[in-house]
Order: sequence, then C-alpha cells, then structure tokens
Amino acid sequence: MTPPSQLPTDRFSHPDFARFDFAGHNAEQHALWADFTAGRPTARIRVILGTNTRFFMFNDGANPGGIDFRSYTEDPDIMFDAQLQFQRWSKFNLLQDANLGLPDKWTVGVDFQNYYEAGWLGCGLHYFDGQVPDTLPDFSDIPERVMENGIPDPFGGLGAKALEYWEHFKARAARETFLGRPIEVAVPFLGTDGPLTVACNLFGAGFVCETMAADPDRLQTLLGFLTDATIQRMAAWRKAAGLPVRQKDFGFADDSLALISTPMYREHVLPHHRRLCDALGERQAAPLAIHLCGDSTRHFETLVEELNIGSFDTGFPVDFGAMRRQLGPKVTLQGGPHVDFLMRATPGEVRDEVRRILKSGVLEGGRFVLREGNNLAPYTPLANTEAMYHAGRESALILAAYRAPRPPPHPRGGQTGRDRWQQPRQASAGARRARSGQVAPVRQCGAGAARETPDKNPAKDDRPRRADDKRQTGSRPHATGQRRKNPRPLPAVEIETTEPACVGGAAGCSAGRSRDAKS
Repeated sequence: MTPPSQLPTDRFSHPDFARFDFAGHNAEQHALWADFTAGRPTARIRVILGTNTRFFMFNDGANPGGIDFRSYTEDPDIMFDAQLQFQRWSKFNLLQDANLGLPDKWTVGVDFQNYYEAGWLGCGLHYFDGQVPDTLPDFSDIPERVMENGIPDPFGGLGAKALEYWEHFKARAARETFLGRPIEVAVPFLGTDGPLTVACNLFGAGFVCETMAADPDRLQTLLGFLTDATIQRMAAWRKAAGLPVRQKDFGFADDSLALISTPMYREHVLPHHRRLCDALGERQAAPLAIHLCGDSTRHFETLVEELNIGSFDTGFPVDFGAMRRQLGPKVTLQGGPHVDFLMRATPGEVRDEVRRILKSGVLEGGRFVLREGNNLAPYTPLANTEAMYHAGRESALILAAYRAPRPPPHPRGGQTGRDRWQQPRQASAGARRARSGQVAPVRQCGAGAARETPDKNPAKDDRPRRADDKRQTGSRPHATGQRRKNPRPLPAVEIETTEPACVGGAAGCSAGRSRDAKS
C-alpha cells in the first residue's frame, strides 16, 4: 500500500519500486547498523548517501516552489518548512541504507552551511547565483584584526541569529507535526571545520601556506586564537543545550590538511587538533572521527597515532586499498565513487567503479561504508545512486571470502598462509593484480555471473618459453621457491550481475539494474 505521504512523482512510486517493502528495508538496515556499531560481522556493507541543502535546493522534484538560498537563510519559517519538505522527498526518492518512508520523527536544525564559523568571527555573507552562500577572506589584509576584540560572544553576531532561529524552531516544533509525525530540533553551532580550514576562510589559503613556511610563529598565534575560540563556542552551546562538554563520539573536519605535508601538519597544526580533541572529546576513552575531503590520506597514520582517530570520512581522490593496508582492518573508512563521476557516468560505469573499490582490499575487516565521495552533487541521476546501492550489496560475497578459513603457515617457513591470503580468495592472477593496485578483467560467464579471469601474469608468464617449459598460470609458489608438481589455483570470487530482489523482499524491483536512460 502506498503511504499517504508518498506522491505519484516520487521515485518509489515508479513501477520499478511497485512492490518496495519499506518495513523490510528498514529492518535490514537497522540490523546492519546495530552489528556494525557493536563491532560484529555484518552480512554486507552499508551504502549511504551524503546530502545537504544544496542537493535539494537545485532539484526541481525536491524543490518545486523554487526556494532560493537567500530566502531560505533570511527567513526562519522558510528554512524550517523547506527542511521538512526536503526530508520527505529524500525518504521517498533516495535508495540507501537509511530509514525510508515516514520516520518516527523529523529533525530540523539551524542551517548556516559552511560559512557559520567565518561568519561568527566577523566575515560578511555573500549570495551567489546557483551556489551556496559563503564568506570571503575579509581579514586577508591584516589577519590580526580578527583578534582585536578578543574571542566573540558564542551567542553574539551570527551566534545571536542562530540562537533566535533555534528558539523559533523549538516553539514551532512544540505545537506542530509534519505528516502526523513529531518534529525534533537539533542544537546548532556544535561542529567545526577545523582551525586550518577556518584560517583559510578568514585570511586566504595563500597567506596561510606562505606564513606557515616563512613566519610560523605568526601563524601559530592566529591558529591558537581560532582554536581557543572554537573550544569556547562549542563548550558554551553544549552547556546551553544541557550536553556534556566532552563527548566520546566527538568528530571534526579540516579539509585544508590536503594543502600541506605531514611534517608541516605535525609541527604547525597537530598541536591545535590535540587541544581541540582533549577539550571536546575523550580520545583516550574512545576513537574519534574526522571528515577530510580531498586527498589527505598521507596524514591518516599520524591522525590515528596522535589523536586516536578511528573513523575517516573521505572525499576524492583516494586509494581505498592503500588506505586499508596502511591503517589495518579495525579503522572505519567511508567513501566511494567521485561525486562528479557519479553525476556524469552511466549506471553501468558506476557499477564497475563500485566493484573496483570493493575488490581493492578495503573490505578487509568489514569496517567500510560505501557512499559518494563526498556529498552528493545536484542533478545526479537517481539511476546512478541506485546502481551504486545495488553494486554495494554485492559486498556480501567478498566479505564472506575474507572470513573463510585461512590455511595455516607452511611448515617449512617462508610466506605464511595469512600473508598469502590477505586478499579475498580469487584466481591468483587477480590476487596479484589486486595487491599491485590493478583491476583484474571481468568476463561474463554462466547465468549472468561474472568472475575474475585468471590471466597470465605478464611479469612472469609473457617471457619466451622453451618447448619443455611446464609453467602453469595461477599456481601457488612453494615456500622453497620451487613449483609444486600439481599447483592448486585459488578459488575465484564470483559476483552476481543480476540484482537481488529489492531490499526488504521487494521482489521484481529493477530499480538498480543498469540502463542508459538517466532519471
């Protein structure tokens, strides 16, 4: 039965989703999340989508009234109503491992995008056609001006506007419902984009990087001020909301780490990150989380060692297999296809890219969440996000291969069974390619199934052979360096190309099948 809040124009009203089971889907994703957070093995990885107001604002289906960012930002009622409208659209259009259909409650919050920190510290707000509102580096002429009046009042300036909106939202939520469900209001001003990124927003990235190299003491003074201001702001808002100042699940961002080397990070930025985490988190008690767009993977080992970061939300471009080999199986990694690729590719290309990522080695340990990398772009075809979702469900087969029993170490020493079987069990040529970062070719075989083709290893088998050469492709090397008389190839990991019935038992759903036509 179609829920009363579902519209004929919704994606889940399409014939592809005619038998979509919301209750079954929600039960499955809830079980996945419960196992994942408890550290138990999951049947497969979770597939989610990261969206914000920009995605919905520039989507005619989600925003039929054509609300723009100026009216959304300047009128609290428009912001409140638009968020409810966007959430309803998401619940009936975006296939992912999240609760779909009508939720138990809706959540709205004061949304000042990524300009809220620079705006609170004194930068003016600007609106741009077809873009999110933002600030400019208003303190680039004399950066020290930001410190002239000391740390701003956490509830002053843009903080005062946030407080006004917050109180207005709570008043409306107390007397209203939306589609028969209650409304909850989130606490604003509880996050940070990180001291280095905020410094770039205030002073300009050029000044920050040049001063880091030429006059590091000057930059340290500025970063120290911004870190102190962040801690005081977040602590004040947490206290106002009745929340503990220090929290075990603390997370933050600092995208501008992509601009600097790891030695520069350790010397100039890490001390401020450490103060931030100690004041607002409990890194000694539980791993923390960080969001880093761009390629900051060179810093990841340092972040784990120095800050006890246990979860990385990544952007692009990143090497997922290399990250897993570098960090080990216990660290949580989130990421997936490049957002521009996801917007412009065909569903078939998206499917292939997801399979490449899943077979990179990133699934070792199971601590991986597949998502767009990072933040879904407006105008992304829903056929592509659905292709990503269904390809992500194939992770069950690869995870099962990782969990298969491993052979014991060879009695004669040398390479152990564990070393040999670090990658999912597959044709040995594919295993060698996976370890070297290459993608093994895929061929169609059987009833719509695909498996890795045990091609020759060009590093060995393309050499000229003697007439009596007995070498065989796919054999496992003996510990002594001699080949066994009857080599045993590694079993292949088979990936079904036909989609399972849509989540929750929606038999016959073809929403995830590859098709050239874009939604």
